[in-house]
Amino acid sequence: MSAGEVTRPTPLPAALEVRELLEGLLGRDVEGTVGTPVVDPHKDPGAVVGVYVDDLLKLRAIVVMEMPLAAYTGAAIALIPARTAQDSVEAGLISPMLFDNTTEILNVGASLFNHDGCPHLRLYETYAPRETLPADIDKWVLAYVQRLDMELDVTGYGKGNISVLVV
Repeated sequence: MSAGEVTRPTPLPAALEVRELLEGLLGRDVEGTVGTPVVDPHKDPGAVVGVYVDDLLKLRAIVVMEMPLAAYTGAAIALIPARTAQDSVEAGLISPMLFDNTTEILNVGASLFNHDGCPHLRLYETYAPRETLPADIDKWVLAYVQRLDMELDVTGYGKGNISVLVV
C-alpha cells in the first residue's frame, strides 16, 4: 500500500475524541453525555452546521452544533466573557464573531475524521443557525446514518447538544 492510498471508510469519532478535542482547543473542562436527542437545525434556536468533504469534494461528514453550544464554544475559545455568549443565547442569535470562532473550531474538528488509510477530509462550508441548508446537505442531518449525538457542557459557559455524522 502506498502512502495516501485510501482503503477504509471515514470512521465515526468516539465521544471521548470529540470531548478531548474541545478541551484542548478551549483550555477548559468539557463534560459529555452521549445518547441525547438528534440536533435538528430546523428547530429554534437553530444550529451551526459544518460540512466536510474529501479531496474530490464528496460529502463525507457533517457536524450539527446547537446554537447555544456554538455560542459557548465560540466565546470560550477567544476568552470572551461567558455573559456575552449567554446574551447571544437569550437573544436567540449568534453574533458574527462567535460564528466565526465556531467555524474555526469546526475547521480544526476535521482532525476527528482524518486517519491513516481513510479519505482526507476538510471543512468545506459552515452554515449559520436558521440559514437554509442545500438539499444535498439537509437530507442527511436527521438521517439514520453513523452518528454520535451528545450533550457537551463547557465549564464556566454552558451546555448544548452536538450531532456528528458520517455519511
